[in-house]
Amino acid sequence: MEKKNYDWANLDFSYRVTDKRYVSHYRDGAWDEGSLSDDPNMTISECAGVVQYCQSCFEGLKAYTTKDGHIVAFRPDMNAERMANTAKRLEMPVFSKDRFIDAVIKVVKANAAYVPPYGSGATLYIRPYLFGSGPVIGVAPSKEYQFRILVTPVGPYFKGGVRSLNICVSDFDRAAPNGTGDIKAGLNYAMSLHAIVTAHKNGFDENLYLDAATHTKVEETGGANFIFVTKDNKLVTPKSDSILPSITRKSLLYIAKEYLGLEVEEREIYFSEVKDFVECGLCGTAAVISPVGKIVDHGNEICMINSMQGMGPITKKLYDTLTGIQMGQIEAPEGWIQVIE
Repeated sequence: MEKKNYDWANLDFSYRVTDKRYVSHYRDGAWDEGSLSDDPNMTISECAGVVQYCQSCFEGLKAYTTKDGHIVAFRPDMNAERMANTAKRLEMPVFSKDRFIDAVIKVVKANAAYVPPYGSGATLYIRPYLFGSGPVIGVAPSKEYQFRILVTPVGPYFKGGVRSLNICVSDFDRAAPNGTGDIKAGLNYAMSLHAIVTAHKNGFDENLYLDAATHTKVEETGGANFIFVTKDNKLVTPKSDSILPSITRKSLLYIAKEYLGLEVEEREIYFSEVKDFVECGLCGTAAVISPVGKIVDHGNEICMINSMQGMGPITKKLYDTLTGIQMGQIEAPEGWIQVIE
């Protein structure tokens, strides 16, 4: 299929309408068969659960053109499982793993012309989402839902591509203990908008959130998990019940141990330790890994010695290995790559 006429190498991370999207409706206790739609717009009740009580969740994954010309998606089964856990927590009906993966395949195939070519640096971002579409006026779960997937070609998440970010310690709390920080609920991200806008106004790229209970332990940013590297090249990442279980982070930890032979530690990280690390990165589907050069705590600057001018040596190896797996340059662990066509 002939590709669309984009300047692929210079795409930013923004929404572009594509030809098809996947839609399935939940009514009378069951999901319908689902289908592809030409219409990028939707009509829902003014009293829909998503509008009145923010009953919604979403996922994010990507499709790539590999070195040998195949179109593939990265670990969609993990996104399906995470969305199922989120749906249960928000009292929404689960869209099964098999149907989730099948829907991803259908919508990517239907938009194959929008999958950026190999080597362009761009990808096809896949956004599955689930929300309450039926009318609800009392505080209760909706009785009707929609599961949808849109896709859009994107470039780097942060403006300027891969560069060292300056982040600040936030005065706001991202998630409470026993709250919804470990699920991908839309409201979690709405609550972070004021904090990120404030950070941008103050000249920072992102926020570092501390745990809400003690304000002493590193959690995550508004949209990515942290990874740190010690002076002796150990990979350390925060462990908490109130951060999102990132698929990218989980993949990077496996790569660090099994591909690079690094020691890996997932544990509570006290903010007082951060000054002793030499590399820091933000990891997630959209950015993969973005290096952090400086963390500012109310005027006190902490510099990451090895990631001040871009990725440090360890995060660069992690990035190159993961993207190499995604692009078909490096053999993937079993089950990580879903071939679409």
